[in-house]
Amino acid sequence: MIHIYTDGSCLGNPGPGGWGAVIVEKNNTIEICGKEIDTTNNRMEISAVIMGLEYTKEHERIKIFSDSQYVINTMTKNWKRKANLDLWEKLDKLVSKREVLWEWVRGHEGNFYNEKAHNLAYKSAMNI
Repeated sequence: MIHIYTDGSCLGNPGPGGWGAVIVEKNNTIEICGKEIDTTNNRMEISAVIMGLEYTKEHERIKIFSDSQYVINTMTKNWKRKANLDLWEKLDKLVSKREVLWEWVRGHEGNFYNEKAHNLAYKSAMNI
């Protein structure tokens, strides 16, 4: 199973933002990140998951770890989608072709890979 740890960051909301994902498969770890000049924290949280999943192949078994209740609960508890519909559509397409499990993790509690994802997102937002 592939584990993907994701996080989003925004300096102001809206404002410059970044996302980060750490993809862990057996002994291989890949770190990816990106940024947007004018965005929101929620868009960056969703983008991190999308970009992490894009690194995987269809039909793979994946576990997403996120400290975003917005992302986790929207995907697992059917929270209503009132904004970011373009990103939810992309995420739904990726998830439909994979076996995805979702796990909420408390942010800034010392989870090694969650902290890495946070640092990637924050540094990306700072470098705009």
